Amino acid sequence: MSHFPQIEDLDLHALFSKFHQRGVLPLLEYHDAILREDSELTIAERELIAAYVSSINGCHYCFSAHRDHARAWGIDEGAFGNVEIDLAHPAIPARMQPVLAFARKLTLAPSSVTMADAQAVYDAGFTEEGLFDILSVTALYNFMNRILEGAGIKQHKTQLKMSDDMRRKFRYKNLWRIFTRQAGRDGQ
Repeated sequence: MSHFPQIEDLDLHALFSKFHQRGVLPLLEYHDAILREDSELTIAERELIAAYVSSINGCHYCFSAHRDHARAWGIDEGAFGNVEIDLAHPAIPARMQPVLAFARKLTLAPSSVTMADAQAVYDAGFTEEGLFDILSVTALYNFMNRILEGAGIKQHKTQLKMSDDMRRKFRYKNLWRIFTRQAGRDGQ
């Protein structure tokens, strides 16, 4: 149930349209920097982390959106359940096991993350830049999950019908036009 009674049909689009002046554009740009710019993690792997963190937090909206992006970038559909990821599924690359373990620990018990957790990521072949990207995606999706869950947005509503090809061309900043256009229609 929406925690914003004055916003009818609350979803991410409605929330960010209403509050688009409150740092939404830099947030969308950060999404692109973390999820779409060059990294030693593939876009599929970063989207997988976003979906995984969202599954841990039980955020249906973010899980569904990032599951769909991860699938479009090549993660097999069979790895995904109902707001969960089968870590034993063969579509999950072995190098991602320590990454997802790190993301899980950082999500559930951040102060308990140790050098041994980071070393497991390094041992899987990632550099310090890769670890930073893992930290960034994990932190971003803990942040986003809390915005959506705190607002009372419980289910993903498909706003844009996107093919896999459209998802592969997708940039988060493009949502800015939608949010500001919606805000203009609503007189905000």
